Amino acid sequence: MDKKHLYIVLTRTNTIVSRLIRLFMKDEYTHASIALDRELRNMYSFGRKYIYNPFIGAFRREYRDKGVYKLQKIVPCIVLEVEVTEEQYEKAQSILNQFISNSERYKYNYKGLLYNLFNAETCDDKHFLCSEFVYYVLNQSGIVDFNIPRNLVRPQSLLNIKSNIVFKGDLKCFGQDERDFVEGRSLIRGLSAVYE
Repeated sequence: MDKKHLYIVLTRTNTIVSRLIRLFMKDEYTHASIALDRELRNMYSFGRKYIYNPFIGAFRREYRDKGVYKLQKIVPCIVLEVEVTEEQYEKAQSILNQFISNSERYKYNYKGLLYNLFNAETCDDKHFLCSEFVYYVLNQSGIVDFNIPRNLVRPQSLLNIKSNIVFKGDLKCFGQDERDFVEGRSLIRGLSAVYE
């Protein structure tokens, strides 16, 4: 049976919300997205609906060079490649298509963010944190099960998934080198710029 891959993209921006999460949780990464392709052209998550308004969040397609990412000088990130079966890939794709088709129904889980800080469970089928969403897709596709309430999954938690690191560095540098897309190659680039 052919193997497929999903991509988990963990990032950290310099926004107030990201800095607060980093301050309280001490996590290296504060945002999570999932992509269906290695080039990250089809990347999805929950985040700001409007660039300059952190108080209205929604399900959205994300772009490496648009939105909040465009406003940042440097975006520390790690891209994880998760090997899955064709059936798991198709299930994840189907779940994502449901979110895309019904995007107006979904909102950011602000309550879940507060509950996460206090390690308390809260789940709502129409409200998701970024990492909660990525975990939901992976869990419902039969790829991973952390055996914890989904709102307690933080971006940092996703580093525990069996995967290969295909990129680590500044997200703005991702894809600038054709070697980023060479099959089976792990890269760590731009670290001095990212961690200064």
